Amino acid sequence: MLLAQVFKVLLILLVTRRWEPARMLETGGMPSSHSAFVVALTTGVGLTQGLGSPLFAVCAVFSMIVMHDATGVRRSSGLQARLINELVDELRTVVRENFAPKPLRVLLGHTYLEVAAGFMIGLLAGWIAFRWIG
Repeated sequence: MLLAQVFKVLLILLVTRRWEPARMLETGGMPSSHSAFVVALTTGVGLTQGLGSPLFAVCAVFSMIVMHDATGVRRSSGLQARLINELVDELRTVVRENFAPKPLRVLLGHTYLEVAAGFMIGLLAGWIAFRWIG
């Protein structure tokens, strides 16, 4: 998870030329650190307990739920937050009297590409940890 969050900040630096270390503490964006975390866990369990173990099956299902949620409910929430923020901005121009609600966070969920990148980082991190530690 930490590796994915560091990669997220480095990717922002590479693409936008802005140093934003605070993004390490945020959800959303490329890559999905939640996906990386659960896939690293699942990979570690699969390599130590075996792909046929009940614990691996539980971890695999848990990983699928986390990744599905990231691209489904959480992503929809982020898109809705963006739309609400735009509506509030339009309303602010009409009302103009102390109307300043705090903007909603829009970077909540992930695209399929962001989850896939997190999946790959988690797979690699789990395999490396198994080889070095296990």
